[in-house]
Amino acid sequence: MSRFADHYRLFFWEEAIPTDHHLPYLEFHAFDGTTVQSIRPRVPAGWPPEDQARALSDLLDQMMGLTGIHRPVLWFYTPMMWPIAAHVDAAAVVYDCMDELSAFRFAPPGLAANEAALMAAADVVFTGGHSIFEAKAGRHRNIHPFPSSVDTTHFARARGTVAEPADQAVLPRPRMGYYGVIDERLDLGLIAAVAKAHPDWSVVMIGPLAKISPDDLPRAPNIHWLGQRTYDRLPDYLAGWDVALMPFAMNDATRFISPTKTPEYLAGGVQVVSTPVRDVVRHYGGLSAVHIANDAPAFVRACESALARSRQPAAWRDAADRLLSDLSWDNTFQRMRACLNRVSGTRLAIGPAVNVPAPPTLRGARKHDVTICGAGFAGSVLARQFAEESGKRVLLVDRRDHIAGNAFDSPDEAGIRVHRYGPHVFHTDSDEVFAWLGRFTEWRPYEHRVMARVGDMTVPMPINRTTLNAVHGLDMRTEAEARTFLARIAPPVPEIRTARDAMVKAVGTDLYERFLQGSSRKRWGLDPSLLDPSAASGVTARTDADDRRFTDRHQAMPRDGYTRMFERMLDHPGIEVALGTDFHDLGAADTGRLTVYTGPIDAYFGHRFGALPYRSLRFRHETLDRPQFQQAGVVAFPAEDVPWSRIVEHKHLTGQIHARTTITHEYPADDGDPFYPVPTPENLALFRRYDALAAAEPDVIFAGRLAGYRWCSMDRVVAQALALHGRLDQRLAAPGAMAPLA
Repeated sequence: MSRFADHYRLFFWEEAIPTDHHLPYLEFHAFDGTTVQSIRPRVPAGWPPEDQARALSDLLDQMMGLTGIHRPVLWFYTPMMWPIAAHVDAAAVVYDCMDELSAFRFAPPGLAANEAALMAAADVVFTGGHSIFEAKAGRHRNIHPFPSSVDTTHFARARGTVAEPADQAVLPRPRMGYYGVIDERLDLGLIAAVAKAHPDWSVVMIGPLAKISPDDLPRAPNIHWLGQRTYDRLPDYLAGWDVALMPFAMNDATRFISPTKTPEYLAGGVQVVSTPVRDVVRHYGGLSAVHIANDAPAFVRACESALARSRQPAAWRDAADRLLSDLSWDNTFQRMRACLNRVSGTRLAIGPAVNVPAPPTLRGARKHDVTICGAGFAGSVLARQFAEESGKRVLLVDRRDHIAGNAFDSPDEAGIRVHRYGPHVFHTDSDEVFAWLGRFTEWRPYEHRVMARVGDMTVPMPINRTTLNAVHGLDMRTEAEARTFLARIAPPVPEIRTARDAMVKAVGTDLYERFLQGSSRKRWGLDPSLLDPSAASGVTARTDADDRRFTDRHQAMPRDGYTRMFERMLDHPGIEVALGTDFHDLGAADTGRLTVYTGPIDAYFGHRFGALPYRSLRFRHETLDRPQFQQAGVVAFPAEDVPWSRIVEHKHLTGQIHARTTITHEYPADDGDPFYPVPTPENLALFRRYDALAAAEPDVIFAGRLAGYRWCSMDRVVAQALALHGRLDQRLAAPGAMAPLA
């Protein structure tokens, strides 16, 4: 019924989507910490909806009076119940948005309007997964995703010896099984296709019918519709399956679902085959225990593969168990409780203390100690450090509707994880940075390679001995030969005044014109001769055949993506995240003793001296019906007559195995989100004027690449944020006014 039914004194509002336009029955559940009272009001079915709602509202008031409940926490699973309780004086209002109900069949016409009203009134919004979180994030400033968790101990019973239910024990093996509601979200044709392809398999379907007729179900000798079973018996059935099925239809009703059965099946130690539900692909697509299939033939092949793999559980169960290790309902409860504590005004007696208690909301005082603008690397790392290490209350705001800044990644419609703002490849020589971020992600080893398309050749970048041989028709075999060749073609550059000087000194005029001149003009919108030498940072010519873009000791990608890493980083009771919120619109109550600003420094001061120039990017994402498009994650196009600067193929970066592939063309642009500060002498002089203003703001710290008007790698931003926290922590520890920063 609910994700928690034992800690809060709450009302839970439940309803199924009705089969007509009348309000269905509902249940009130009141929890006082020890007992559960379930009250089911009844009103005449023939009454008009407005009379039903009025009667239900009166019955709610009577029930609260009889039970002595005052200022309850109101917890809504459906917006349709908001009108009957909107008048109640509540300690807090929670909207637990488990599904996009408006996409279901027979959705009531007033649902959208009621949801808008509930969103406006809610103190906190929870979503049942990340896809629906992304769809709703811009509609509420205090919204948190809570994907399905699992009672691992309960479902792990399926790995042991259990008494198999009699109605399943008589069915021949192998067995393909599904349990859950059988409704419009299932692809019944897919089930029929599996049964037809393998008459020797038993297809076991467990669950109640909803909004479909028994006549709609596919029938075959090897399809067994067993009906509904109780929760406590599910592991007993699961123990007898060779493969667990999630044959969801890809329609509006499944666009945002985060099926609870995925971690339940895995906890039972069973291989899983699913259609490409976005949250399944996002969270579980990298596991060898989970197979994703787009259509019926692929689904059958995936079942065959899963069946073969099920015979060697040691090869895949450990990885699944590691993923499940932090997906307990207890952990989810602790996180939800922390969110609710921050909006309830007083502490609720709701179970054992969390490791790091959430600070209470202080009426008539500042709600936060630290306000941070920007949920990218700089802001998010500092938010975690202040909350975890310093015990501070942090408000983290971002004008975008997502966290992770430009590192944000998410699955596209094909289920391929896409870096939405260009490729972000993590590399560092810092053990500290690598270990700190490793708290929030498993790392997948990845060495990035970049190619450049020059004429009719595609060669490695940075320039190495392979590139030199290909471009100049040579056959150099040693580093000594390559060094001699570079010394011969590189003209003397007595003084480095511009980026062009630095580039020519590094690679020579010919290679500069072939590889760097056009790409620099496209990236910066200026010739390198007008740029500061810092714009040539990293330009080199290697004398070996190493074709890796980076040579750092640690090179890896977050296994579940950057967004998931940031979600874990910001999952702390002392951090409140407000997305779709402009920092400049905040009121005094939301401004802490310390402000950390990671946005463009000129924007903070209202462009007082004029706007600092930034270059931007436009992205064109395209999914292709082929498994691979290019031989490297990035192919650069230095030629000025090619409008895009590079093409990114994301599967190289994410390591996903998929029958299709998604590529992104990047186009440099003058307008749009700021990506690259333009390092000309004039711009740097203008920045120094803003930097002088920043130095006169004792309670505001400017951090990150935009505030510092310089390009920085991700690891450098993290390292700077960790060091900055160490200095700022001393200032926040001082009572009263801020202590000066040493």
